[in-house]
Amino acid sequence: MTDHGGFNLKSTPTVIEDFHLGDSIAVNGTCLTVTNINTHLGEFTVGLAPETLRKTSLSELEPGSLVNSERSIQPTGRMGGHFVQGHVDGTGEIVGKDVEGDSLWIKVKVDKSFLKYVVSKGFIAVDGTSLTVVNVFDEELCFNFMLVAYTQQKVVIPSGELGDGYSWQVC
Repeated sequence: MTDHGGFNLKSTPTVIEDFHLGDSIAVNGTCLTVTNINTHLGEFTVGLAPETLRKTSLSELEPGSLVNSERSIQPTGRMGGHFVQGHVDGTGEIVGKDVEGDSLWIKVKVDKSFLKYVVSKGFIAVDGTSLTVVNVFDEELCFNFMLVAYTQQKVVIPSGELGDGYSWQVC
């Protein structure tokens, strides 16, 4: 983390193509504002307010951490998933990872005050990855979802260990 309320992200060229200062980008599902762009290094900087750090898992990032990043959708573009606004509802902790065939079950524990918004077969975004909730476990304050093999290769969730924190939003 840098001392000016943001951090630098190294990116693929396609993410910063046609990027502008002030653009919004979702980093692990959190809507952030681009405050600096270095196209030569393929890096950009986003601003981080103290409230953002309190409400998300971004404060747990370290240099070299992999993140999901997604640019804002153009109103004329095709949408390939659920609508995710980028405003985080809370954070959760991975409490279970189980393999079934080539799929991966992930179980996340959340604060009781947020669990009431999570419903079985409802949409949820975990670190910006749009998913479908499979089950809600009220007594355990948990919900789970399953990642198919393709998704496991494209997002950062499978690299998480038990106890790791994630930001989530109800879609």
